[in-house]
Amino acid sequence: MAKTVVIIGALDTKGDEFAFVKNLIEHAGVQTLVVDFGVMGAPAFAPDITREEVVAAAGGDLNYLASGDHKDEAMQAMAKGLANVVRGLYDDGRLDGIIGMGGTGGTSIATAAMRTLPVGVPKVMVSTVGGGNVSAYAGTRDITFMPSIVDVAGINSISRRIYTNAAGAIVGMVLTESTQTTDERPLIAASMFGNTTTAVDHARGILENKGYEVLVFHATGIGGKTMESLISDGYIVGSFDLTTTELADTVCGGVFDAGPERMMAASRAGVPAVIVPGCVDMANFGGIDTVPEKYRNRNLYQWNPDITLLRTNVEENQQMGKMIAAAANAATAPVTILLPLKGVSMLDSEGGRFWDPEADKACFDAIKQNLKDGVPIIEMDNNINDPEFSGKVAQTLLEMLS
Repeated sequence: MAKTVVIIGALDTKGDEFAFVKNLIEHAGVQTLVVDFGVMGAPAFAPDITREEVVAAAGGDLNYLASGDHKDEAMQAMAKGLANVVRGLYDDGRLDGIIGMGGTGGTSIATAAMRTLPVGVPKVMVSTVGGGNVSAYAGTRDITFMPSIVDVAGINSISRRIYTNAAGAIVGMVLTESTQTTDERPLIAASMFGNTTTAVDHARGILENKGYEVLVFHATGIGGKTMESLISDGYIVGSFDLTTTELADTVCGGVFDAGPERMMAASRAGVPAVIVPGCVDMANFGGIDTVPEKYRNRNLYQWNPDITLLRTNVEENQQMGKMIAAAANAATAPVTILLPLKGVSMLDSEGGRFWDPEADKACFDAIKQNLKDGVPIIEMDNNINDPEFSGKVAQTLLEMLS
């Protein structure tokens, strides 16, 4: 069965560019389906799905939006409508891959639609911001960004090469079959940091020996968000949330902030979860010169030239303890909290740079004081990386899953 690449873009301002890419893709033997989300001028060629259909999918009025006086509303309506259209095409089996091209506005609209598609569906975005920070556009999805180098405005000696590469990329993606395996094991999500690698590796081995596949997410803000996204999307049967350090960045304004919804996906999705206050002893900042002035007299550790760790204090740990309890209280499936009484990270071990039993206790006490009746809590006289502790974490999750 022939594959179909959905091409999304503004055919009024960038019609020639999209016609060029469309011809390249079809010449490679792949079908195309073009969706127009331009608003102002007439499309350069007839799309398969018109802008009227896109606006209707958002419940908007094209005449109102096309006046030019409501650009902000037009952007929002086209993004919403395109997202609905693209997801509908995927659900109907009419989308095997997707490609878009544009500046900041076009990138915003196109990627809003791409983010509705599951991980693994080929997504290519040729963008004027492709070489910069694209985290806001990518969200938690596997969008491949290609810098346009020059603006997406005409076909010239540079853009011709870029567009050709982009067409080749999406064609290669949709025609390359994923290696299939008969070993389809249930998926468990795990959160990890350099300071909890030993613990996660040990627990992962136990879980995988029992027939599960463990997906490990680095707790760098986007890592936590991606883990939560996959849980919400229904891919995950169990959450092994041993490294909740992103909470420290939420509280302290660090660079690895995953937002206030961190840990809530498993609770809302009814996924069994083990929660550990792992690495809540540290908030993350960039190089030492980027640490906010208010923290300069605190206990700082230069993990590497680009990452400086701040040792969290009693007050901050109390806040994180309340957040952990709130997530557990919201659970609609079995949940258990495990507390490592001899340190929540490698640095937070006796004699270590971040060893601070008083701060740790503040977190543990806040969890216990705010946890509703009936939620199990297990305290162990171990450091988080001790095999006794990580083994108990794995066994607890296995018991809940069984």
